[in-house]
Amino acid sequence: MGTQPYEADRTWPFVVAAYAFVVTMVGTTLPTPLYDSYQRWLGFSPFMATVIFAVYALGVIAALLLFGHLSDAVGRRPVILAALVLSGASALCFLDADGLPELFAGRTLSGLSAGLVTGTATVTVIELAPPRLRGSSTLVATVANLGGLGLGSLLAGTLAQWAPAPLRLVFVVDLVLVAVAAAGVLGLPETVRRTGRPPLRPERLRVPREMRSTFVAASMAGFAGFATLGLFTSVTPTFLMDVEGVRDLAVAGGVVFSVFAASLGGQLLAQRLGIRRALPGGCFLLVAGMAAIAGSLAASSLLLLVLGAVVAGTGQGLSFHAAVRAVTQRSPAERRAEVTSALFVLMYLAISIPVIGVGALSVTVGVRTAGLVFTGCVALLATATLLRLLRDGDLDDPPRPGA
Repeated sequence: MGTQPYEADRTWPFVVAAYAFVVTMVGTTLPTPLYDSYQRWLGFSPFMATVIFAVYALGVIAALLLFGHLSDAVGRRPVILAALVLSGASALCFLDADGLPELFAGRTLSGLSAGLVTGTATVTVIELAPPRLRGSSTLVATVANLGGLGLGSLLAGTLAQWAPAPLRLVFVVDLVLVAVAAAGVLGLPETVRRTGRPPLRPERLRVPREMRSTFVAASMAGFAGFATLGLFTSVTPTFLMDVEGVRDLAVAGGVVFSVFAASLGGQLLAQRLGIRRALPGGCFLLVAGMAAIAGSLAASSLLLLVLGAVVAGTGQGLSFHAAVRAVTQRSPAERRAEVTSALFVLMYLAISIPVIGVGALSVTVGVRTAGLVFTGCVALLATATLLRLLRDGDLDDPPRPGA
């Protein structure tokens, strides 16, 4: 078993794999601007909204832990197809939702789909890149990931605000996108020499000893950045309503989109800067972004919130792209999906655990104070990561092994 070099100078498999990645990630953030509407309709608390979001993140983590290595054994294409099926099932749950059970089921299925696709699609995009695009394949993979997350919020917020059936139409659109993606994935070439059968039981995700220092630095930076994404994708509508006095769903979707759009810009910049400069630069911008977000909460300023979203999003993009690039380049080819999945496990822990903490804390001290505590904790982690990177300085851009 191992990867098969894909040498054909054809672009379509690369584009199809990236599109399938985008579509799966779009489905994961469609509910983000709708949480306030669900909350008013079903009468649950802001804390329950964060729990619903966290169920998604826990689904991602479960899939990464149980199946992060699966595509290394059975092939990339079947795993991506399974992720698309789960994404479509999630959309059907939301279409039929009339209570909390359907919301929890939809978010769990969405999390499982994202967990299956995240590591697998990242390496698939890299492996299917034609020779002329291989230098930018990691960038395309990370852009597909976070671009899909941003587009999901923007699409849902816009349709919910301006189109009929605000809690239904967007999921119909999503099902169409998923069907197109699945049809394309069926025709993808396989890049893995399959063993013929999947492992009989889940295996622990492991990081090779020779790259653990790289992995720790990359995961620390990724944790801080993904905690920021978790904040915006779970409680933005609550922040806007309770602190800023804004109830417009399109604005909520736009604020979340601004984080991801800035992240895409940060990833483009990271491609030019290289790992050594992009990781510490991303940590510095995360600290600056947390300061602006804290200021927005203290002063009830929408402008400062958007500024903080853009600055922190840029920092997240820098650190995320550099982290994924460092890990994929230093991973042995036959374990690349496993190690990449291990990185994403830590990143999705960052999305779930701090967000639940914010939700629980907001019940006792209020949304504003909970947000201030969160921004302080993320700033401290980003600062600690920055100091470690400046001290060790061991993250160069190495040649990619086994490629």
